Amino acid sequence: MKSNQPQHRYHNSNQHRPRPHQQTGVQVTLGQRFPLTIKRLGINGEGIGYFKRKLVFVKGALPNEVIVAEVTGIKPSFLTAKVHRLKAPSSDRVKPRDDYAGEVGGFELEHLAYPAQLAFKRDVVLQSLEKFQPKGYRNFQLKPTIGMDNPYAYRNKAQFQVRRDADGHVIAGLYRERSHDLVDLKTCSVQMPATMRVMRGVVDLMEALDVSTYDEKTGTGLVRTVVVRVAEGTGEVQVVFVTAKAPFPQEAEMVDQLLTKFPEVVSIMQNINNDKTSLIWGEKTKLLAGKPQIREVLNGLQFNLSARAFLQLNPYQTVRLYDEALKALALSDNETVIDAYSGVGTIGLSIAHAAKEVRGMDVIADAVDDANENARINGIDNVRYETGTAETIIPKWLNEGFTPDALIVDPPRTGLDDGLINAILSAKPKKFVYISCNPSTLARDLVKLTKQYHVDYIQSVDMMPQTARCEAVVKFTRA
Repeated sequence: MKSNQPQHRYHNSNQHRPRPHQQTGVQVTLGQRFPLTIKRLGINGEGIGYFKRKLVFVKGALPNEVIVAEVTGIKPSFLTAKVHRLKAPSSDRVKPRDDYAGEVGGFELEHLAYPAQLAFKRDVVLQSLEKFQPKGYRNFQLKPTIGMDNPYAYRNKAQFQVRRDADGHVIAGLYRERSHDLVDLKTCSVQMPATMRVMRGVVDLMEALDVSTYDEKTGTGLVRTVVVRVAEGTGEVQVVFVTAKAPFPQEAEMVDQLLTKFPEVVSIMQNINNDKTSLIWGEKTKLLAGKPQIREVLNGLQFNLSARAFLQLNPYQTVRLYDEALKALALSDNETVIDAYSGVGTIGLSIAHAAKEVRGMDVIADAVDDANENARINGIDNVRYETGTAETIIPKWLNEGFTPDALIVDPPRTGLDDGLINAILSAKPKKFVYISCNPSTLARDLVKLTKQYHVDYIQSVDMMPQTARCEAVVKFTRA
């Protein structure tokens, strides 16, 4: 589904845009309440207004709403607040499907009508460009956001922390924002039904079998996290127990009952993370039952996925995203392509039919193994993948005489490494596409990239409805 937003180039309309401002000397106290009109949404989906010229961020407030705000935080240049009372609601305000929408991440825009979410995600790109001001940004073409017909039940992976509540019952879910207070998610409208069905089954079995759960304060206990991933194209499900130590006393019973109760579960893994860390994954993963991978199908291609391999959370929009990337590359069959941050090869293999050769790299060895195996599974022989960083491997390939005609990058939220940007500017491929999952780091990277490249357009794609997250495809041509 596409929104009915007008397609036009960026224009510098400042009437509702937050401006940098000096400390005004306004005396404000925690808990103070005052009327506030919300002007727009910030990049994290919070409402923005002004109290005596001081910027105020209000979680859960929407543009054009009149509220009574209650101050929750005081900083030199801005305030944070919550909605004490909603005096005049927005016409775009809707009732969230999830009771947890105001408590944990992943639902922060569920109270905003979907067409308005799509318009907001295009605006997030505008805000980021205005902040970093890359060369020529006022003339960038920002296309309307590509959305979904049904913006629910799309997440193919549930990655939930597991603990025991005050009554000793096993709970699984996500932390309240800025806390380690775990919210038990018994339902979740943005998850694929299979992930929640299996997750709740795992919770029930853990309680029935008296499986130990991890205690962050003492560093004792067994299961820290449960990860359930479903392959939409095949229906196969993988369950991963992330544990604080290797011995799993109830392993045999857990495996037997899981496989009996959920025949769609074809892979059960254990990942061991014995560090006191906020990181989910440890270095060692072992197979408990079934096979080590599940198989997904995207655009008619088959992909084997290891437990730690990255795959977009929304398979329906992933197909649209890759179609947009291929359209932006506009390849001919005699051109060579580098696929940086290749993961399991989903992008490179999806575009291989249109190119002479595709080369890719990733820092996770299992993902590279999956990528090369996925090429074999699909009978694609004009691709190759190596383990390592793009900023190391691309210069190596250049020194070996490989000259890419095109480059596609799909980095993590941190954006491009400076070394990779330098490698790109050195290689100077004539065609270049950047897939971004973070408009802020994208706009930052554009400051350097626009010294040698012209931005033809930016196409936002809604990969995560009901959240403030936005994906974008940027088409470049060499300046």
